This record gives sequence, C-alpha cells and structure tokens, in this order.
Amino acid sequence: MPDSFIENYKAQHRHPLNRLSHSIGIPLIVFSVPLFFFNWRLALALFIAGWILQIVGHAIEGNQPAFFTNPLYLLIGPLWLLRRAGSALGIVKTSGRPR
Repeated sequence: MPDSFIENYKAQHRHPLNRLSHSIGIPLIVFSVPLFFFNWRLALALFIAGWILQIVGHAIEGNQPAFFTNPLYLLIGPLWLLRRAGSALGIVKTSGRPR
C-alpha cells in the first residue's frame, strides 16, 4: 500500500483514546469475520463491539472514519495497527514521524 494512505490514516488518528479504541476495535472486527463460520452469535457480538469502539474513537477525535472517503481504508486500518504493533515490538522500523 502506498505510504500516503498510511500517513493520511495516521493524521486522522492522533488522539490517544482514538488510537486505543482502534487498537481494541480493529482486532475485534477482524477476528469476528472468520468466526462467523463457527459461532455467528459471538462473531456478531464482537463485530458490533468493534464498530462501537471505532465510532466512539472518532467521536473523541472529532472526525469521520477514513473509509467514508475511500473504502480502501477498511484494509488500511488493520495494516496501520500491525505496523504500530511491529514498531512497538521493534520489529518494524518507523520513520522519525509520530505514530
């Protein structure tokens, strides 16, 4: 993915509570998708909880989700989270810019 998508995504997720809500909500959403094949009720609960966290985070940040402008950001969100986790673990080298 071009870095401009990641940079734009980072620019829309600067507030620490928004980043925290996304750090919990994105994995809930991602894990719920394959779980639908095994336990649809649990998957639906995780999916809804994940999206509630996303909405709350954006209310705190004071902006709309990035995927409202481009659906590709539905894939950028998990990538952004993986890069943040990799950076925190020292696996991924980041530029000098803030995460």
